Amino acid sequence: MVRAFIGLGSNLGQREDFIGRAIVSLAEAPGISLCRRAGLYETEPVGVQDQPWFLNTVVEIETDLTPYELLAVCKQIERSLGRQERERYGSREIDVDILLYDELVVNEPDLQIPHAQLHRRRFMLVPLAEIAPGQSHPALQRTIIELLNDLESSGDPKEVMPYDQGDPY
Repeated sequence: MVRAFIGLGSNLGQREDFIGRAIVSLAEAPGISLCRRAGLYETEPVGVQDQPWFLNTVVEIETDLTPYELLAVCKQIERSLGRQERERYGSREIDVDILLYDELVVNEPDLQIPHAQLHRRRFMLVPLAEIAPGQSHPALQRTIIELLNDLESSGDPKEVMPYDQGDPY
């Protein structure tokens, strides 16, 4: 079994419900055991600004699935929850992304691990730092908390704040 971290986000419809259902689907998938989850965070959109704010979280799993098998599970969960293809960085019902998979580095057109934008995205780093601050980014050889501190000291203006309106879990 390897340890992996999955990022989840939604900014359309019942955001809490989409995230909660995605986490349940992950936990019920063969070959995956849910270990920990971060709280929910309300986050300002990145890229396309004219869209609703997101809810984001991160879960830690243990899995015996290969990275490509795990990617297939993530994509199937998105489809089963009704995700529609839209413009890049646009609105979405649910987004389920592999952020880290053990200490593996994969750089293929259809799969990048660690997530290619992880070190640049507060909405990923904040919940990840909540549950795994000392986790190392295998390509950059920096901990998650170091990456978050670097990003915050660079003056990244994007808002990421705890969401206390409910808990879908």
